[in-house]
Amino acid sequence: MDPVAGTTPRVVKSEQEWRQQLSPEEYAVLREAGTERPFTGEYTDTKTQGVYECRACGAELFRSDTKFESHCGWPSFYDPADSDAVILRTDRSLGMVRTEVLCANCHSHLGHVFEGEGYGTPTDQRYCINSVALRLVPADS
Repeated sequence: MDPVAGTTPRVVKSEQEWRQQLSPEEYAVLREAGTERPFTGEYTDTKTQGVYECRACGAELFRSDTKFESHCGWPSFYDPADSDAVILRTDRSLGMVRTEVLCANCHSHLGHVFEGEGYGTPTDQRYCINSVALRLVPADS
């Protein structure tokens, strides 16, 4: 993965270390900016209260109280747990311009964020995040 300009991740591992830690699907999404198939992810329809962490490094990324049903096929959130939890960068792949969402802690790919789609959320944003990039820690655990 290309480094994010001007920032250094707090968690740094070799590609071999990432491959040992992550499943092939996790590695493809988190380290190679892949995307899981829509409507197949573990957290697409989850209503469990808790905190969503980065599956690669455990950093808190999103909270269940900002998760909403967008019916897009991936978990959707309207705001990160902390303004410094994620890094945004321009993604010009696939012949379009999108905004990629990365974990600020380890610079793993999480998904993309979209604005102005008309969802009734406080931020008018949809953080469209791959389930395989997240781990839910239920509030009652």
